[in-house]
Amino acid sequence: MIAKRIIPCLDVRDGRVVKGVNFEGITDVSSPVELGRFYSDVGADELVFYDITASAQGRAIFTDILKEVAKTIFIPLTVGGGINTLDDFERVLSCGADKVSVNSGAIRNPSLVEAAAKRYGDQCVVISVDVKRVDGVFRVFAKGGRENTGLEAVEWIKRCVDSGAGEVVLNSIDTDGVKKGFDLEMLDAVCNAVDVPVIASGGAGCIDDFVALFKTLPKVDAGLAASVFHFGEVSIKELKKTLHDNGIEVRL
Repeated sequence: MIAKRIIPCLDVRDGRVVKGVNFEGITDVSSPVELGRFYSDVGADELVFYDITASAQGRAIFTDILKEVAKTIFIPLTVGGGINTLDDFERVLSCGADKVSVNSGAIRNPSLVEAAAKRYGDQCVVISVDVKRVDGVFRVFAKGGRENTGLEAVEWIKRCVDSGAGEVVLNSIDTDGVKKGFDLEMLDAVCNAVDVPVIASGGAGCIDDFVALFKTLPKVDAGLAASVFHFGEVSIKELKKTLHDNGIEVRL
């Protein structure tokens, strides 16, 4: 059985890690370099670094901070934010990223996923999707959750995977930062539609939420969270021990 991954997420704005609720009400947390080093040391399986305003501001990702984070950690690093071209993939990978997460850039140019997968391999291309229920339908949102694209989420994710995305990060805007548990209904729909790893994002509030995630949806490969890790509400070491005690395979 493949071990489930625990992945902290650094949402970075103006060089600082920040966190909000439902993608709003942003507050400052810490230095991404210091936080990245901490997570690498305490047993996180991977790290995700999102430059959360790059797409909305129409600029490239902050490469200087990214290079510092990549030099500091010893776990796989996925990077996203402002990824619109193959040149953006190249720049981020040259800074030390292992995988590149694309969201709004793929919505603007759907051929980007296929082109990147052909050049760098499926395992390098992560499709990150911000999804919110609109009149009972899962809709894809762009620009950091600010813009309803009108795309139906499951069909969009299937299209990206068929084009070569090797992994899916499903961000539920409905549960983001609320700390009432992962969006199991949304995750189930996506897991049943694709055969690549699916990472659950949005809603973790306690250790039991991760247990419920992996027990309810064995197809989910990883749990991603931010504030519960950043503010010390969930210890990664304790989380992994509890998962292991519940019969869920993890790397201890």
